[in-house]
Amino acid sequence: MVMQPVPSVLALSGLDPSGGAGILADTEAILSQGCHTCPVITTLTVQDTRQVTRTEPVEALLLVEQARAVLEDIPVRAIKIGLLGSVAQVEAIHTLLTDYPALPVVLDPVLAAGNGDPLVEEAVREALQLLLLPQVTVLTPNTPEARRLAPEADSLDACAEELLDRGCEFVLITGSHEPGSEVVNRLYGNHRLLEAFRWPRLEGSYHGSGCTLASAVAGLLAQGKEPMTAIHEAQEYTWQSLEKGYRLGLGQQIPNRLFWALDEP
Repeated sequence: MVMQPVPSVLALSGLDPSGGAGILADTEAILSQGCHTCPVITTLTVQDTRQVTRTEPVEALLLVEQARAVLEDIPVRAIKIGLLGSVAQVEAIHTLLTDYPALPVVLDPVLAAGNGDPLVEEAVREALQLLLLPQVTVLTPNTPEARRLAPEADSLDACAEELLDRGCEFVLITGSHEPGSEVVNRLYGNHRLLEAFRWPRLEGSYHGSGCTLASAVAGLLAQGKEPMTAIHEAQEYTWQSLEKGYRLGLGQQIPNRLFWALDEP
């Protein structure tokens, strides 16, 4: 009997040599949803679990050639986008998405490193606002990213409204950067707050948690889940990955995205 191929997700992200974030995090999270990852490197980085010290964006033409080679060969069912390091990259991906309007797109708008250091110039942020947000199915900013993408808004609700006005179908603002005993993630769509998800706050911080969440959403969309269901299930998976995380280096902990493969004691 011929086995049916698993759904494929095109992931465009940076390369983190620590293995905690970026394209490897995407691959592990997408695999965990039962999908195949087609990885496209957007940016080479010099980083560890503590900080990013250098980024080198891939030339935009090479980036889009990688993506088109996959899309013209494999029936991709969703696209996940992470770190984009130049305006030229944003423009190239905008053109690419225009040619594949039926594919769901999940954008993790990586604007800063885990320690808060900025990773992209303001021109890249502006290009994301103008060119990519209108093409996004699910946007997954944390609260600092939401405020940077909607700088004129005076509240997180207003940030979400502005991002929806720019064309995003759903906006999931994650709340781990806000104070409190719980982490509250707020999902917006149809110009209103749809649901607030509350998760017990875990100790410490994690390297690649945003990549994990966005990629899990993309994998579940590729499996045919409706966005609301995919967003809920991806949060559950991400929380378990963090709860079972581990420390490898001197900085942030690493999510255990393959926790499901471990034998229970």
